[in-house]
Amino acid sequence: MSDTVTSTEAVAAPEYPMERSGRCPFAPPPEVMELAAAAPLSRVRIWDGSRPRLITGYGEARALFADSRVSVDDRKPGFPHWNEHMLATVDKRPRSVFTADAEEHTFYRRMLSKPFTFKRVEALRPAIQKITDDAIDKILAGPKPAELVTALALPVPTEVICEMLGVPYEDHGFFQEHANVGLARYAKPEDSMKGAMSLAKYLSNLVETKMENPAEDAVSDIAERVTAGEISVKEAAQLASGLLIAGHETTANMIGIGVLALLENPEQLAFLRDTDDPKAVANAVEELLRYLSIIQNGQRRVATEDIEIGGQTIKAGEGIIIDLSPANWDAAAFPDPELLDLQRPDADKNLAFG
Repeated sequence: MSDTVTSTEAVAAPEYPMERSGRCPFAPPPEVMELAAAAPLSRVRIWDGSRPRLITGYGEARALFADSRVSVDDRKPGFPHWNEHMLATVDKRPRSVFTADAEEHTFYRRMLSKPFTFKRVEALRPAIQKITDDAIDKILAGPKPAELVTALALPVPTEVICEMLGVPYEDHGFFQEHANVGLARYAKPEDSMKGAMSLAKYLSNLVETKMENPAEDAVSDIAERVTAGEISVKEAAQLASGLLIAGHETTANMIGIGVLALLENPEQLAFLRDTDDPKAVANAVEELLRYLSIIQNGQRRVATEDIEIGGQTIKAGEGIIIDLSPANWDAAAFPDPELLDLQRPDADKNLAFG
C-alpha cells in the first residue's frame, strides 16, 4: 500500500469507539459495520489522536490473535491504550497475564492453572446451583415485576466469583464500584487512579491474609506463589484483580442482555425452554456469545513486525484494535449474522474470548 493511501486513511480516520444505535442494543455500531463492509482493516482515531488499525473481519481477527508478531504488552511504543489513565500508569502497574507475551505470559498463566482445573471448577457446581436457585426463589417470592439486573444478573456471578476466589461476598459493593470506574469509557484519570489504588490495596491485604490462612480458593493459590518467592504481593493482587473484575462484570452484562435477546426472539426462547439436550444448551450459549459482544473498546495490541494481512501492511509499531463485535457478525463466517439462531452449526467458532 502506498504512502499516499496510508496518509489519506489517517486523515479520514473516524473516532473510536463508536456508539451503538439506540434502535438495536444487540447490533455492532452502524459506523463500525460500514467500515467492516468496506474492508476488514481500517484506520480509526482514538482518544490521544493516534490512528491504530481497527480489525473487523473474522478471518483477520482470528489470524492476528494467533500471530506471535502481535503483542499485548502495553509498555511497547504504539500500543493503543484504552484511556489516559492506562497510559499514565503503564510503568506503575505490576506485570500480569493480561499484559504479557510468550514466556512471560506462560509464567503468569501457570499461576492461574490450579483454580481452573476441571476438578476444581466441577466442585463448585453445587454452590453455583444453590446461589442461582436462591436468587430465583427470592425473585419468585418478591414483588412483580422483578428487576433482573439487581436481582439475578449481578448478584449471581458476583457471589460465584467471590466463592471461587475466596473474596468475602460482603465486600461486593466495594469492588463493584471500583470495577465500574475502572471500566468506564470516559472515566477521569484521577477517579480511575483512586479506584485502582483502593482495589489493589484491598487485594494485597487479602493475599497477605491468605498467605497466613490459606483455603481452597484462587487467591490462596496465587498467594502460594508469593510464599514460594515466584511473584510479589503486588503482582498477586494484579492477577486477582483481573479475575475478580472479568469474572463478574462481563458475566452480569451477558446475563442481562442475553435474557433481553431471548425475549426479543420468542421462537428461540421457546426452543431453549423446551430442550433437554445439554449439547443444545451449550450451543445456545455459544450463539449468544457470538450475537452479543460485551467488550465495547476492542482487544488492544501492537505489531512488533510488519504484518501482511487483508491486502494491507500493518507496520511494526502500529497499534491494533481487534473489534470482536463486527468480527462475530462477519457474514463470511456466520451467514445471516444479524439473526439469533441458537441452533447455528458453527456458533462455537465465535471470538467472544479472543
